[in-house]
Amino acid sequence: MPGTAAPYPYRPPHPHPPAETPAETTTRLRPVGTRHPFRTAAAAVCVVLGLGLIGGAATGSWLISDSSADPAAHSAYTVGREAWHSIPVDTLFPRTLKGEGAGPGGADRVWTRIAVAPDSGCTGALDPLLLKTLRPVGCSRLLRATYTDATSSSVTTVGLVFTEGDTDAMHALGSRYAGEHLGARTDLMPRAYPVKNSPAAGFGDRQRASWTVHVLTEVPVVVFAVSGFADGRKVTDPQPAEKAMAVNATTAAAQAGLGHEAKGVADRVERGLRRTVADLTEKPE
Repeated sequence: MPGTAAPYPYRPPHPHPPAETPAETTTRLRPVGTRHPFRTAAAAVCVVLGLGLIGGAATGSWLISDSSADPAAHSAYTVGREAWHSIPVDTLFPRTLKGEGAGPGGADRVWTRIAVAPDSGCTGALDPLLLKTLRPVGCSRLLRATYTDATSSSVTTVGLVFTEGDTDAMHALGSRYAGEHLGARTDLMPRAYPVKNSPAAGFGDRQRASWTVHVLTEVPVVVFAVSGFADGRKVTDPQPAEKAMAVNATTAAAQAGLGHEAKGVADRVERGLRRTVADLTEKPE
């Protein structure tokens, strides 16, 4: 370019490659002296050591390569722990959930999503006692969404608690929930997520009618759901879904099928999460 100094001094090109000089073509090879046995042995040792170092380096590189492909790096726990921000919200909480045979007497159900809560921590979003119960596995993130049924007569909040626990911690929590029947305690009932200007506008703590909590052990997640009436009525006798779904149950929650609502929504969100995590942990061909 004009005004720019050439990076190297200019040399006119040769029309032909320079010819080799007689010295270059006639110089005789230098005679090689007789090798001393000690030097020969030393050279052999150096060759062996060199091959050993090269082999060790190659083995090390193979080990590093294998560790990067460790299946544990793509385990269900690793994928599941990151699912709250790596899986689309419409996959975690579909806009519509179909519950074939999920209602009382095997009736079909359809639930429509009203809103998804902003992701948050568990403090404030869960009752203090429930938060304390989950403390052994920790709380990494909490996701919630609220649904309504086809008639807009009931509302259900479903939640996913993404924990920090390992397999042992999750199994221990699951065993405790089952052994101590923690899922049936009203003081460990999950909180609802109300939504303004919707059927769930009045869905608060006093409106909770039925609920379910399931500690997963395949992935570090606790799934819960809590249901209530869309008209905002207070419920004085909330009942866990398992009991509200019994044939002889007579509570208001049972008669309205709210146990089926909580269990049906929770089951379908849980199945979707399991299926998605399983797909993401499959090894590529």
